[in-house]
Amino acid sequence: MVDRCPAMPARAPAPPAAPTAEAKALVLEVHARLAQAFGAPIPYFHALPPLDELVSSLLSHRTKNADSGRAFKTLRARFPSWEAVRDAPVAAVEAAISAATWPEAKAPALQRTLRAITEKAGHLTLDPIDALNDRDAQDWLLALPGVGPKTAAAVLSFSILRRRALPVDSHHHRVAIRLGLIPAKLAVGPSHAVLEAQLPAEWDAQAVYDNHEVLMLHGQHRCHFQGPKCHGCVLLDLCPEGARRLGLQPDAA
Repeated sequence: MVDRCPAMPARAPAPPAAPTAEAKALVLEVHARLAQAFGAPIPYFHALPPLDELVSSLLSHRTKNADSGRAFKTLRARFPSWEAVRDAPVAAVEAAISAATWPEAKAPALQRTLRAITEKAGHLTLDPIDALNDRDAQDWLLALPGVGPKTAAAVLSFSILRRRALPVDSHHHRVAIRLGLIPAKLAVGPSHAVLEAQLPAEWDAQAVYDNHEVLMLHGQHRCHFQGPKCHGCVLLDLCPEGARRLGLQPDAA
C-alpha cells in the first residue's frame, strides 16, 4: 500500500477522460495474457470486515506485508475493540504497531480516522457504505482523513464487501506505465480513476480484482523496478518499454 496519511480528507477525483478504443483493447489483451499466466480467477487473500480492512490498509502504507500483518495482529491482540484503539493513549497504539513503518505517524493518523468515522456514522462502523453504490461508497471513504484512492478501493474490494473497485499498488502502477496505459508522470493516486475507466463496465468485482492482482503479480515476479525480465515476457510485443530495453525499437529522441 502506498497512500500517505494526509492531514486533510482526500477529495474524490474528477472523472477521467473516456479511454480510447485502443487503450481498452490493450487492457483486454494484457488482462487475458496475464490471467492465463497467473491462473485467474485469483482467490481473495483474506476476508476481513470493512473496518478491519481499513485499519489493515492504513498500517500497510510503505510497509512490507509481513510487517504490516504483524502490526495488525498485535493491535488486535492488545486492544479489545477498535473503539479501544480510538480512545487509547497514542503512545500505546504506537507501541502496538511498531512493526509497521512510521508508527509515530500512523498511530495518531489511525486514531484521527477512527474518530472521523465515529462522527460521520454516529458510532464506529462502516455499515453506512453497505447501502451505497460502488462510486458513492468510495466517495464516502475518501472523505475520511488519511484515506486515499488505494485505501478506499482496498476496503471495497479486499474486505468481505467484495465490491467492484480497483486498487493500484506500486507494481501495478509501474507495469501500467511501461505498457503505455497511463502517462509516466501520472501519480499512483490519480491513476486509479484512469485505469478503472479502461476496464469493461460489465466486469464484476472478481474480474476487477483479478486485473489488479495479475498486474501486481507481473510487477513482482517479472516487471521489476530494476532489471525487468523482458526476455520471454508474455507482454513483450505489447510493451514499448520492453522493446526499447531489448533494442527492438529506437530510444525516443
